[in-house]
Amino acid sequence: MATGTLPAARAEPRARPANADLSAWLAVAAGTLGALMATLDISIVNSALPTIQGEIGATGTEGAWVATAYLVAEIIIIPLSAWLERLLGLRTFLLIAVSLFTGFSVLCGFANSLVVMIIGRVGQGITGGAMIPTAQTIIAQRLPPHQQSMGTAAFGVVAILGPLIGPLVGGWLAENVSWHYAFFLNVPVSFILILLLVVGLPHQPAKLHLLREADWIGILGLALGMGGLTVFLEEGSREEWFASGLIQQMAALTVVGFILLFYGQFTAKRPVIKLALLLDRQFGSVALMGMALGVVLYGTSYAIPQFLSAIAGYNALQSGQVVLLSGIPSIMLMPFVPLLLRYLDIRIAVLFGMGIMGLSAWMETGLTADSVGSDFTESQLMRGVGQIMGMLFLSQAVVQSVPPEDAGDASGLFNSMRNLGGSFALAGISIVQQNRMWLHSRRLEETLNANSPDVQGYVSGLGQAMGNASAGIRLLGQQIQQQALVMTYNDIFFAMSLVTLAVMPLVLFLRPLPRNASLAGMH
Repeated sequence: MATGTLPAARAEPRARPANADLSAWLAVAAGTLGALMATLDISIVNSALPTIQGEIGATGTEGAWVATAYLVAEIIIIPLSAWLERLLGLRTFLLIAVSLFTGFSVLCGFANSLVVMIIGRVGQGITGGAMIPTAQTIIAQRLPPHQQSMGTAAFGVVAILGPLIGPLVGGWLAENVSWHYAFFLNVPVSFILILLLVVGLPHQPAKLHLLREADWIGILGLALGMGGLTVFLEEGSREEWFASGLIQQMAALTVVGFILLFYGQFTAKRPVIKLALLLDRQFGSVALMGMALGVVLYGTSYAIPQFLSAIAGYNALQSGQVVLLSGIPSIMLMPFVPLLLRYLDIRIAVLFGMGIMGLSAWMETGLTADSVGSDFTESQLMRGVGQIMGMLFLSQAVVQSVPPEDAGDASGLFNSMRNLGGSFALAGISIVQQNRMWLHSRRLEETLNANSPDVQGYVSGLGQAMGNASAGIRLLGQQIQQQALVMTYNDIFFAMSLVTLAVMPLVLFLRPLPRNASLAGMH
């Protein structure tokens, strides 16, 4: 019987990876919608804040609490999100978060005092902050690897656009309906979100035994430390610092809180925030640059509407349109994200992004009493470019800086550091407004000699124009206050530019990203 060699088996074509089904995309849509709602509410009050302050009886510096309370609450909840997902199951956790977020939004909408508003904003921050990192979890769990870049790109657009369109949406509602609906808007959106969550995410059993493993001391320390530090910074200047019993108590509370937080680092099996990651040269540098990024992002989105309202007489909608300008370059650059990651060195990209952010803030240091929204156009467009470059590459550097098992902790810590930068910016703006406003007013007054013929002639002319000599003096005082306020905002933008300049040398500690690095999410 003749024998022969059998032909080699033909290689089977590699099976095409299965695409995500409809329920998976509904889950991604739910996560993205939740993240949009949460990021939108970070800044939705900024342009309408002058109106809100007037109706709830808050001063300009007290009004900063309406924005700060949300950011501080987010700082506390973001590191806890991964643990809460495991404890309750992702769907149950998100359903609870969305329901509570809706309730706190309604509370903000009905608020008639600063205290009620702050309670509502803290509740919004805690529950809304939980929806942001979970959106990235849904993308990782429900989409196959070859489709995750699509989900991540959608999330990236939301993460950038949310804080930018917030002032525009809030401003439009404040001008055409009522500022209350900036919060009531969340009710129908939450209803849609709950339907998507029920359909798109499977139920997972709760793991209540994890309650015993929680870093309760660290959680308590984080809440006390961040809460106390925020009150200390916000109220310190107004209360004359340690001359006030309240400030003394807040300082003590801050110290106790951070002691508890550090104690948890050494005693808990899994600390609430893994602060040891900051000791890594690259991750520590990324975290500090992320904090500086938060200072400029949240600081400018708060300061620009306040300036335009006080100096140019802009309404909430007009201010929101100016803030939205920085989103245009971000959206235009988003399709090129994969190419940028593949071919652009992270050190060059971050240096360029942070430099543009700092330059955009420096361009706003030459404001005058005649400045209007168009004077912010160039700086806002530049800020959009710097934002996408800085956020994009720093977010990628986070997961590349630590071992895979620490990626979740690193992402939570990075996001908390960026929000912490925003909280410091808002507190710093309040402090600068109080101190520099007084200083510039006194300096301007010192240049005016009451016996000077020029001064007397000017005041007399104002009095004749107003039909009342005393009215001329009052008008001069108002002009002094206006000029002092403009100079104060110039100081604020200059300080932001210095913050970015200070951290730019840290790019030397960054390592190039791997060529095949997967696209990490941004927030």
